[in-house]
Amino acid sequence: MRPHVILLGVLQLVWGGMGLLLAASLLLLAGGAAAIARTTAADRFTAAFTALLFVVFAAALALGGWANVWVGRGLRRHDDSARTGALALSVVNLFVLPFGTALAIYTYWVLLHNDARALFHAADHGDPRPR
Repeated sequence: MRPHVILLGVLQLVWGGMGLLLAASLLLLAGGAAAIARTTAADRFTAAFTALLFVVFAAALALGGWANVWVGRGLRRHDDSARTGALALSVVNLFVLPFGTALAIYTYWVLLHNDARALFHAADHGDPRPR
């Protein structure tokens, strides 16, 4: 089960990195919308509102991306709090079709397996190998 946990950690890192990249791109779009709002006289409200929405969604994506990166790093170290975090993030990922759903199902399959539980339990108690 150890290879599946490590693969899951890598997948969480990749998923989080994609979220952080999307957040950065939305911040660039927000800058463009803000520039349009400042330079055009017509319909300033719409451009400013669009910029605000881009910033809000970028913040949400950055928070989710950071959380997935943190979980991915923790899973690779067999940290029990990362296991709990991954299971909690999977609830949100279930609604991100199709890749988030697949990642969430794989997360449940890997981390709810008894061998994975033993792996994380052994890592918490200083035992390098699960029993």
